[in-house]
Amino acid sequence: MSDDSDPQPPPDPLSATLRGLTAGEYGDAYREHVLEIYKTYLEMADRISERREKANAFFLAVNTGIVALLAKEALGSGGQAAALGLLVPVAGGVVCYLWHRLIQSYRDLNSAKFKVIHAMERQLPLRPYDAEWEVVGRGQNPELYLPFTHVELVLPWIFMGFHLVLLLSAVPWREIRTAFGSAG
Repeated sequence: MSDDSDPQPPPDPLSATLRGLTAGEYGDAYREHVLEIYKTYLEMADRISERREKANAFFLAVNTGIVALLAKEALGSGGQAAALGLLVPVAGGVVCYLWHRLIQSYRDLNSAKFKVIHAMERQLPLRPYDAEWEVVGRGQNPELYLPFTHVELVLPWIFMGFHLVLLLSAVPWREIRTAFGSAG
């Protein structure tokens, strides 16, 4: 039989940071407000995921447009204009790097949000997100769950490769060899 006066284990740092007023200090609406805060926080986490999807769609469209622009230029004029052929792939590479960093930023923000959600759930009667995380092996078994970020981070690198190939194909290698060959 458990004695209510038994000391509770010290909370983890996140739960301690999350904890505000006790039910007695807050008043009668404590439980109702805790649940409302939890629901609002879950909605905010979902909105982060939506923003992430929109950002990915934007960067995918930009990169597709850059590749299409260079392909049209190459096919339409029998070759690429020198400045366009060099600058556009460089700009595409920069866009890919920014895309990669944005994905990492969203991943970190989502990770922080779910740590807070798990800490909130430790104070609630049910822990659905923690249970779901347990079912998928806490992200450790790719056969149960492969985090979207692992797949998502590949796209900027694929486009970076396209831009590198386009950049290297735009460099006038023959003229460079000729210039260095005649200088020696």
